[in-house]
Amino acid sequence: MDKLPAKTGWLWVKEGFQIFSKRPAELSTLFFGYLFLMLAVGIVPIVGQLLPLVLVPLFSMTFMHACVYVKRGKRVYPNLLLAGFRSPAVGTLFKLGGLYLFAATIAAFASSLIDGGVFWQAITGRLTVDADLVRDSNMTSAMVFAALVYIPAAMAFWYAAPLISWQGMGLSKAIFYSFFAVKRAGMAFAVFGLAWVGIGMILPAFISSIVGALLGMPGAAVFILLPISMVITVIMYCSFYPTYTQLFGEPPEPLPGE
Repeated sequence: MDKLPAKTGWLWVKEGFQIFSKRPAELSTLFFGYLFLMLAVGIVPIVGQLLPLVLVPLFSMTFMHACVYVKRGKRVYPNLLLAGFRSPAVGTLFKLGGLYLFAATIAAFASSLIDGGVFWQAITGRLTVDADLVRDSNMTSAMVFAALVYIPAAMAFWYAAPLISWQGMGLSKAIFYSFFAVKRAGMAFAVFGLAWVGIGMILPAFISSIVGALLGMPGAAVFILLPISMVITVIMYCSFYPTYTQLFGEPPEPLPGE
């Protein structure tokens, strides 16, 4: 596997836009269906706070399948939301989800080294987050630290779900290949990540604040920012697919579980 040039990361972003442009309404509908399911799962007592993380690998295959359908000229229907659950490797995907939860818990708990446990207590519901809490603690630094701690796990999980679903790899093998694939394409992923920080966070905030100022209604920025951010999130999901095909090739036809 050859190392990829840094500019490849930007090409992945561009391909995400291209995929979305072919089926914008269908992909957006799929995303809203995903949000609805996550909200429904979230109201389940106790486990509702944990299940969304456990289900990430299964729902990640929803959008990977959708991108395959778009590339192959097929329609994208809401039933793709359950694509991961129809996978022959559904059990392994659930185990991968358990590792997602474990790694996220470790990273969040590690933030206590920075702020004495403020961020940890906030996300576990033992503290109410407000402006004063954020200002008077090291919570922001703790969140950044937790994200840095999570990076190795993110590298190991990035390709694990499609490698398990499409290439039939076992859990440990998929995690191993994913980690080193991301490591070798490190510069491309750095550009990819920075591009999405700019497009997904800085640009929408800038546009909404400008429009709000022009309208003389600063509060309107929220109503502008929300739809822009949701569309950009769908496009970002679409851009995950070319990162896979660049390194591992096209998925099989038919897809497992079809």
